[in-house]
Amino acid sequence: MFRRPSTSPAQPETTLRLRRELFAHPGPLAVAVLLALTATAAGLSVPLLVKDVITRFATHESLTTPITWMCVTAVVGAASQAGSGFLLARIGERMIYHIRTRIMDHSLRLPMTRMRSEGVGNLTTRITSDALLMRQVVDVGAQLPLSALTVLFTLGVMAWIDWVLTLVTIASLAIVTVALTMIISQVKDNIAGQQNSIGLIAQRFTASLESLTTIKAYRAEKLALRGLSADADELRAISVQGAKLLTAIPAVTTLGNQFAMIAVILTGGARMAAGDLGIADFAAFILYILQAIPPATALTQGFGRIQAGLAARDRCNELLALPQEADGTRDLPEPEPVPGQDAVTLHDVTYTHPGATAPALRAASFTTRRQGLTAVVGASGAGKTTALSLIDRFDTPDEGHITVLGHPLDRWPLDALRSRISYVDQSFTLLEATVRENLQLGRTTPISEDDIRRTLESVGLLDEIARLPQGLDTPLGRAINLSGGQRQRMALARALLSQAEIVLLDEPTSQLDGINEQRFRAVVDDLATKRSVIVVAHRLSTVQHASHVVMMDQGRVLDTGPHHILMERCEAYRTLVRSQIIAGRRETPAPDHMPAAV
Repeated sequence: MFRRPSTSPAQPETTLRLRRELFAHPGPLAVAVLLALTATAAGLSVPLLVKDVITRFATHESLTTPITWMCVTAVVGAASQAGSGFLLARIGERMIYHIRTRIMDHSLRLPMTRMRSEGVGNLTTRITSDALLMRQVVDVGAQLPLSALTVLFTLGVMAWIDWVLTLVTIASLAIVTVALTMIISQVKDNIAGQQNSIGLIAQRFTASLESLTTIKAYRAEKLALRGLSADADELRAISVQGAKLLTAIPAVTTLGNQFAMIAVILTGGARMAAGDLGIADFAAFILYILQAIPPATALTQGFGRIQAGLAARDRCNELLALPQEADGTRDLPEPEPVPGQDAVTLHDVTYTHPGATAPALRAASFTTRRQGLTAVVGASGAGKTTALSLIDRFDTPDEGHITVLGHPLDRWPLDALRSRISYVDQSFTLLEATVRENLQLGRTTPISEDDIRRTLESVGLLDEIARLPQGLDTPLGRAINLSGGQRQRMALARALLSQAEIVLLDEPTSQLDGINEQRFRAVVDDLATKRSVIVVAHRLSTVQHASHVVMMDQGRVLDTGPHHILMERCEAYRTLVRSQIIAGRRETPAPDHMPAAV
């Protein structure tokens, strides 16, 4: 019985911790904090210098010394603030680069079923909007301690000037703090809801763009927009609620500051009238209050931004906690292919796609030789492509077992397994990379220029690639792309250049014309003399020389054998062949040969 890979939670060290990421480079961070402290000290000294200036005005003393110091502290404070901000920006961008790289690497290694269930758009938001929210934690995380330190030092100096006014100020700020704590506690949940909604709308929009040809062809723009609008409306409602919370923070902070100022002015006026407080001291005290307002505001707003960053961090940790597809076989030694064993064997394999009500494969069994061409045929929905995906372990069987090169599939480390298999999918997917890089995918050693040229010539692509702006070094996927037929032949060339013993071809000729189909047959026939080639085909003409045919229907393997044997004993196979003849492809020859073109 096939053993599923372990799906245990990720190890603790994979958890994303913003504090650990922030302190990954302590040297630059320490310099940034030191510069910020210097800027803070410079700012704290200004009111005291102002007090000195007012006193010297009253006593008609020289103002040169305090004004000089005021200019020096202003320049030093500005330079220190700029330097600290730049260093924090560098630290933040480095941290987000590391986080994004981890998330992208983890996402690329998720099982296909998990990737499909998460959705491309939802995963994309982790490295876009979620990363931006975490990025702001760096600035805020460094500012909050400094802001708190500034407020504390300011209160200390204010207490030194007049402790009664300081108590009035603290009492006013305490009332504001209680109100803000109640608001901020709701911010994190709202931000998480916003990010989830952004992921949903990004997923739907990505799917719509990928299906844009169909949408336009069937004039379905309104239908597509209806779903997108519903997602956008849900995001709007959540964002409006978040806006209420976020706008309440500065409003409450401003109101609290104003009440504190009113209380201080009234109390200070009474104390000056009573002779307990001088004008210079009161002016310095007011300046300190005004100077304490920005860091106090930064504290309250910073807590809200930190909650947003923590919500984004939690979403990313949910993703990083998902087990990678190689978790169960990562530490297994790579087995050596067993001489004389078949390339692939499926034994009573059953598999049901997530969410489906019926199995895609039902106790399917077949074997492919170490060399030769095996054709897997059957009507659409027979389970042909599913069988290939299980062989390459994109999915895991529910029951039964699969053997590859003499070893159970679950005994192969994933990298080792896929290094033995070359896969050409139905979409003939190419990466956003150069032609040369696409041709060398999966290889452990570089390919010579002559080998590349010979392979491209064999699939009829040499001249077409040569006409590209940079030839083999032309990037594909954005400004320059290939047609469907060209992509198909590129994917075939990649399989030819691979070092794999097993080649899986899923509908490889669906976009080939007659000339290129003939060329394809010759290439595959040559490939099958050295490797095991498994071809899923609707057009039976592409596998006319197959040494082995697997006839499938509704997830079951009905029969296996050479074409002429199946024509004699398998009614479903005869019906499939005749249906293609009736469709007008070509006349079939004698029953003991595969049709030249069906």
